[in-house]
Amino acid sequence: MQVFDCFGRQFVLHFEAFSLGMTPVYIAFLRFMGEDNEAKMFNYSLEVGGFGRKLTWQGVPRSIRDSHRKIRDCQDGLIIPRTLAFFFSGGNGEELTLKVIGRIWKEHSTS
Repeated sequence: MQVFDCFGRQFVLHFEAFSLGMTPVYIAFLRFMGEDNEAKMFNYSLEVGGFGRKLTWQGVPRSIRDSHRKIRDCQDGLIIPRTLAFFFSGGNGEELTLKVIGRIWKEHSTS
C-alpha cells in the first residue's frame, strides 16, 4: 500500500497477488480515504508496461469503506496476469520489477 495526497485528499494505492480461478494474477487499484459519494468526484488511471506493450485501467476510486477484498473479488482494478507481469519485468521469470504509474483527476461538476 502507498498513500498519496492529491487535491487536499488522501488516496491509497493497493497492489497484491491473488488467483483468478487457477490463474495467478496481480491487481492494482485506488481507494479514496472518505465516503463513496466523495470518491465519485474523482477518476484515476493506472498503467503498467514494458517492451512496447502496456495495460491501462481507468476508473473511479472506491471508498476506503469498501474492503480491499471486496474490490479485489469484483476485479475493479488493473488485472495483470503473472506471466505478463514477468514479461514486463524483463522476462526472466525470477524477479518482479513492475512500475505502476498513475494519474488522479477531479471531475468537473455539471451543475
